Amino acid sequence: MSDRPPESAGLVRAAYFAVREAVLNRQLLPGQRVTVRPFAEQLGISPTPVKAALAILEREGFLVARQHSGYFVAELTAADMRDIYELRAAMDTLAARDIARNRPPELMERLRDLIHGQRRALNGGDVERYAELDREFHALIWRGSSNRRLLAIADLLGAQLQLGQNVTIKVPGRPEASLDEHEEIVDALLACDTAAAEQATRRHVTQVIRALESALPT
Repeated sequence: MSDRPPESAGLVRAAYFAVREAVLNRQLLPGQRVTVRPFAEQLGISPTPVKAALAILEREGFLVARQHSGYFVAELTAADMRDIYELRAAMDTLAARDIARNRPPELMERLRDLIHGQRRALNGGDVERYAELDREFHALIWRGSSNRRLLAIADLLGAQLQLGQNVTIKVPGRPEASLDEHEEIVDALLACDTAAAEQATRRHVTQVIRALESALPT
């Protein structure tokens, strides 16, 4: 998008986020064809930037292109999600190690608040709020890393992880187990125990992968 004229790049960016949000929020379901015209009309733009946005989303793995048929929402398998979550494990453990060394008070307090908020959301049956706070929990850990390159890939990875979250949140007992795992991570961070923080983080991601494998085709 950076090689385009500023005005054109802005239109492509708007189309990109509109389609991506439709996929992440399941307004467009796996396997569904993505039609250009509705997005062009919704945004008040020509079809050209929408088509450019679809090509970007195809390269990022959100869509698949079928010859003579157009673009369709990707139908991710357990193997696809395993690849994505293995990358997340690497990012999470790197960030957790940095936080355990420094233990910034404001960040630690916010992580605790997020866990409490997630429990309240689950107890109240507000699954969407729970999912939102879950994403914020992990994003906050990423932002706690001193590695400047990490955040450069966090947005793309975070969006793809939301696809997995849409699946695991429906696995019975998984949201509650996830919260317990979050507690273990925060306890290790508070103890400044880098090894325990890494182990708790990897254990959490492993359990998420298992939940995905039970719910998705291989």
